Amino acid sequence: MRLHKRSLLRAFAAGIALCVAFGTAACSGGSTSQENDASADSETPTEQITPIEVVASVNQWGSLAEQIGGVHVKVTSVLSSTDVNAHDFEPKTDDIDKLQQAQVVVSNGAGYDTWATKNLSKTMVSVSAAQMVGAVEGDNPHLWFSSDARNAMAKELADTYSRIMPAQKKYFNNKLTAWNRREKKIEKDMKAFSDSHKNVSYAATEPVAYYLLSDMGFTDNTPEGYLQSSSTNSEPAPTDLQEFQELLEKHKVEVLINDTQSTSDATNTLTGIAYKSDVPVLDVSEQMPSDYTSLTSWIRALILSLTDMFDEQSDADDQDATSSDSTSENADSLESTADSSTQDNDQTTNGSDDAPQPNPVK
Repeated sequence: MRLHKRSLLRAFAAGIALCVAFGTAACSGGSTSQENDASADSETPTEQITPIEVVASVNQWGSLAEQIGGVHVKVTSVLSSTDVNAHDFEPKTDDIDKLQQAQVVVSNGAGYDTWATKNLSKTMVSVSAAQMVGAVEGDNPHLWFSSDARNAMAKELADTYSRIMPAQKKYFNNKLTAWNRREKKIEKDMKAFSDSHKNVSYAATEPVAYYLLSDMGFTDNTPEGYLQSSSTNSEPAPTDLQEFQELLEKHKVEVLINDTQSTSDATNTLTGIAYKSDVPVLDVSEQMPSDYTSLTSWIRALILSLTDMFDEQSDADDQDATSSDSTSENADSLESTADSSTQDNDQTTNGSDDAPQPNPVK
């Protein structure tokens, strides 16, 4: 009996020793699993992970790269200023050095940022928006305003990060899921606008927001000649500029889109005419403004600005219509009163035999 008790004691002591030797995780019955199921942004204090070095050519794609990568990426955007002409941008030497030292280079493509993808090493991973949607040089390069391009880039970034850091695949997928929820809100806002505003049109000083407005159901009425000149960064012909001016003066478009990073005498003239003609003007930059923290928040703000602009215009039109109807009713009432007064006078004159008759003309 004593031997049996001693054996049990020895077995219990051995179990304790095993727990000490292999750590509490082996004896906790699932605590490691609970830690793995924690929020994607939480990290254990002892975990040391070097972030993936990501360099983006422009801050709108850099913002998306950061949204998908979270704490596991370090993102640098080369072009982030809204005060320069993006089409004429020339990177500095240290900008090129950053690109060549990156693990992942995120670019727009379609001729917009050719400088970003020159002389990249074979070991470097390149993620290009143009490649994701099949855009080529000569196409409209402002792809960050395209819902298709944003969705494709978000998915590709999550997959790329997961290949580089496979242990964090779940984290990146969770980030992608969270981003998709934000993008769905944008798509819902765009559909709500297109459902409630039919046959709306615009003209643009430069086709910066073409994809966004197309997704919202707008028709581009920018004169073809002017559009071709702006796409090649050349001055418009006087006849094309005159056609554009008449378009605004005669209210053949509901809004003018003005690219604030591509200004010239022609664009200044057109915005001035729009203001004088009471055509709303929406200023849109190419790079994401510094007061926005993400690509999705910036694009949604533009959508809401357009929605508010059109709703205010509709309210103003309704007020004008109500005022016009009221004026018309007043005019009808005055006319009716005048007619009644005339009829009374006629009855008074014609109904009395004693009424004096005019003398015949001699």
